[in-house]
Amino acid sequence: MDAHLSQRLLSLIERAEQWLPPAPEPVDWERDVAALWQRHALGGQLLPVKVRDAVTLDDLLGVERQKRALLDNTRAFLHGLPANHALLWGARGSGKSSLVRALLNSLSTEGLRLIQVDRHDLAGLPQLVQQLRDASHRFVVYCDDLSFEGNDDAYKALKSVLDGTLTGPPENVLLYATSNRRHLLPESLSDNEASQLVGDELHHGDTVEEKISLSDRFGLWLAFHPFNQAIYLEACEHWVSQLGRPEDWNEASREEAIRFATLRGGRSGRAAWQFACQWVGRQRLEDR
Repeated sequence: MDAHLSQRLLSLIERAEQWLPPAPEPVDWERDVAALWQRHALGGQLLPVKVRDAVTLDDLLGVERQKRALLDNTRAFLHGLPANHALLWGARGSGKSSLVRALLNSLSTEGLRLIQVDRHDLAGLPQLVQQLRDASHRFVVYCDDLSFEGNDDAYKALKSVLDGTLTGPPENVLLYATSNRRHLLPESLSDNEASQLVGDELHHGDTVEEKISLSDRFGLWLAFHPFNQAIYLEACEHWVSQLGRPEDWNEASREEAIRFATLRGGRSGRAAWQFACQWVGRQRLEDR
C-alpha cells in the first residue's frame, strides 16, 4: 500500500471516529460485580452494569429447595470445589431470574461475579469464555429466558462450551440458564415418530436425542412450579410489608390479592410483587 493511499485511509478513519459512540468503560472486577456481554463482528465486549435491585434470598418464598441447591452449588464453585452448570426451568414468574439476582446480591462479597449473555449473543460465547479463562475471579455466565426455535443453530455454541470442546469451560466459569422449557428446544409430536420400544426399553430417535442432549449438559436441574394459594398469599404479605407497612396487610388486601391472581390467571412470585406494588401505591395515594 503506497503512502498516499495510507494517508487517505487514516484521514477517513479520523473523520469517521467523531461519529462513533464513546468507548464503553472497561469492566473493573474489583469494583463491578456484574456485566453484560455484547457480541460484535470482532468478537465481543463486556459492559459493566449496576445491580438491578437488592432482592435477597430471604425475599424469595416457596422455593426453599431450589434456593438451597443453587446456593450450595455456587458456594462450592467459589471455593474451587466441583460444581455443576445449572438449568432453572419451569413456570413463568416463579422466581428463576430473581433467584440468580439474589444469589449475586448475597455472594458478591464472597467473590461471585455475574455476566449476562442474551440468547442472540450466544454465538460469541466461546470468545467470552476464552477471555475469562485467565481471570483471577470466578464467574457465573448467565442466560435468562433461554429457548431456541427448531431451526435455530445458536444453541450449538452453548452446547459446545458446556461439554463439547476438548478443553471445556475453564474451572473459573459456570453457566446458569433460566427457561420455561425443560429441554430448551420446542418439542412436537412428530419428534417421537422415530422412537422405538426395544424389549421393555424406550429408545428415542435422533431428533429427540438431539434436543435432550443440550439440557443434559446442565448437571443441576431445578424445577419451578406455580404457587398454591397459601404460598402466594404469604408472598403477597411479605412484599406488602416490605413496600409499605405491616398493617397494610389485612383482610381487605388478602381478598384483593386473591382477586388479582384470579384475573391474571395464575399465582406466582411475580404476581405477588405486582399486587403489592398496586396495593401499597393505592394506599399511599389515599393517605395523602
